[in-house]
Amino acid sequence: MSQANVKLTIPFESLVESITRLGLKEKLRLWQLLTEQIAQLEEELWEQDPIAQAEIREAREAYQAGDYVTIDEYLARQQSKS
Repeated sequence: MSQANVKLTIPFESLVESITRLGLKEKLRLWQLLTEQIAQLEEELWEQDPIAQAEIREAREAYQAGDYVTIDEYLARQQSKS
C-alpha cells in the first residue's frame, strides 16, 4: 500500500481555536515541537548570514592561532577587577 501526502490549508484562527482546546500534555508537546523547529530555522538562517560566517571564520582563526581566553581565565580576570 503506497502512502500519499496531503497538504491541508487551515486558517490560522481555526488553528488557534484548536490549540486552545488541547490539554496541557498536548500543549507542552506542541510547544516542544515548535521550539525545536524554530531553533532549526534560526540556525539555518544564521548559517546563511554572511556576517555570521565572517565572525565564525575570525573566531576559528583566532582559536587556531591560540588567541583566545578560556571561560575560567575570563572569570578570574573579572573577579580580580572587582
